[in-house]
Amino acid sequence: MTIIPAIDIIDGKCVRLTEGNYAEKKIYNEHPLEVAKQLEDAGIQRLHLVDLDGAKQGQIINWKVLESIASKTRLVIDFGGGVSTEDHCRSVLSSGARYITVGSVAAKKPAIFLQWLEQFGSDYFFLGADVKDNFIATAGWLEASSWQAIDFIQHYVEKGIQHIFCTDISKDGKLAGPGLALYQTILDAVPGVQLVASGGVATLQHLDELKTVGCQAAIVGKAIYEQTIRLPELTTWIEKNSYVN
Repeated sequence: MTIIPAIDIIDGKCVRLTEGNYAEKKIYNEHPLEVAKQLEDAGIQRLHLVDLDGAKQGQIINWKVLESIASKTRLVIDFGGGVSTEDHCRSVLSSGARYITVGSVAAKKPAIFLQWLEQFGSDYFFLGADVKDNFIATAGWLEASSWQAIDFIQHYVEKGIQHIFCTDISKDGKLAGPGLALYQTILDAVPGVQLVASGGVATLQHLDELKTVGCQAAIVGKAIYEQTIRLPELTTWIEKNSYVN
């Protein structure tokens, strides 16, 4: 199973929230590039980079963080948070990201997102399905949409989306375990979906559980910063469990 560490950015700093609550912000490092290099040195290949300022404001704010990490590491980056125009998509790719992470536009303006898929190709997008009470949340998790999670994922799988990550917002940032029931429900309802789990991972056992359920990958954030999962342990786990990217 692929492991994708997360770096969330507010004011250019590496932070984590709890259940997406901006008032529950904790700063872990003022230099995201330093964190990215530590991950790369540990053998990590992927990075989930989120502009939380951008997600809240509906436009990308922390361009410089993406450009810095992309130019000074070899990490395969997916970048999102505030991607709201075709020009944003183009700029994310030209700034060094391999994937454009999109959630809110796909939920709120599906016709526009479908245009992007046609323009750039579905392989360049990492679709975010952020779930709260079985519905998709948008705008940095501050708003609820009318999309039920399974319908949202099924719809875009049928449109050619291959890369989907699902965050159980109720679990995020709590280090209390991932939303296994939610992921199992999605995997049962959408056969063949390549699901990336996000939220709640705190131990290597949680990664084992996600692999057993059938998740293709897992995003890990707070557990690394709080060292409930240490990087040497994580890299050993990856060596034993990785898929070939």
